[in-house]
Parts: sequence; structure tokens; C-alpha cells
Amino acid sequence: MIFREATRQDLPAVLALLADEESVLDPASIVVGEAHERAFAAIAADPRNEMLVLTDDAYDPCGDPEGADGVVLGCLQLTYIPGLGQNGLERALVEAVRIRADRRGAGLGAELMRLAAERARERGCGLVQLTSSKRRTAAHRFYERLGFARSHEGFKLHLAP
Repeated sequence: MIFREATRQDLPAVLALLADEESVLDPASIVVGEAHERAFAAIAADPRNEMLVLTDDAYDPCGDPEGADGVVLGCLQLTYIPGLGQNGLERALVEAVRIRADRRGAGLGAELMRLAAERARERGCGLVQLTSSKRRTAAHRFYERLGFARSHEGFKLHLAP
């Protein structure tokens, strides 16, 4: 397994993971829209954001996208947030965590989260936080098994364009 920053070539596979967490979608069937392209470019250009993937490939360390033939098994986004509270503690926000439906139960999710926490620790973060939809009860059990505590109640406000 290889844990690395996502490349543009990974975008259809990441979107397939995010589109349906109960099925395995063929990345070739995913339409990558202009909004997806803009969002991925913004994440890639921002030093406080990372889209990360877990793959089963022998990824080319020189960054040659033609050398990346493996399967994206999981993904997540890390956003690093500076804060004044807790004595200036920087935190890492985890979003968009997914493991391919046909590969769950083998410890890949736990490994993905362990690697993300280690990456955040190396960056100087003192806290990893996440939110999860109330409908995702299996994901909640998973996060609790990893040591995450239900410490806050979350709120969201959708803004009309």
C-alpha cells in the first residue's frame, strides 16, 4: 500500500469513492465536472490542504502520472487549521474519508486514519478532528474504535449561491 498526495489522474477514482460508499464504481464512468476541477486545483495549490489517497500501486516517485497504474483504495482530505484557542494549537480537520466498498474490513481504513494522524502530528498539529453525517452509524463506530471521542455537537448552515 502507498499513502500519497492525490494527483489529477486520481480525481475520477476519488470521486467514485465519494459518489457511492456502498458500491464500487468504475472511475471511467465518473464525469469530472468543472467544479470538481476547480476544487481539486484549489486543494492542490493550498499548503493548508491535502487530498490523500491509499493505493495498491507502485507509484512512480518522480511524479510521472503515466507510471501510476494502481487502484485507489481509499481517500481523505486533510485541512490544517491554525487556532488561538488551546494555547495556539494547530488542528487537522479530516474530511471525505472513504475506503472502497469491496476492500472494507481488512484494516485499510484504520491504516489510512493512522497515516493521516501521523502526517498531522509531523506537521505540528495537536488535535485531529472530523465530522460525520448522523446517517453514517458504522463510520461512527469505526472512529470511536480508533479513539475519536464524541466531544462536540456539530452544526452546518448551507448557503445559497
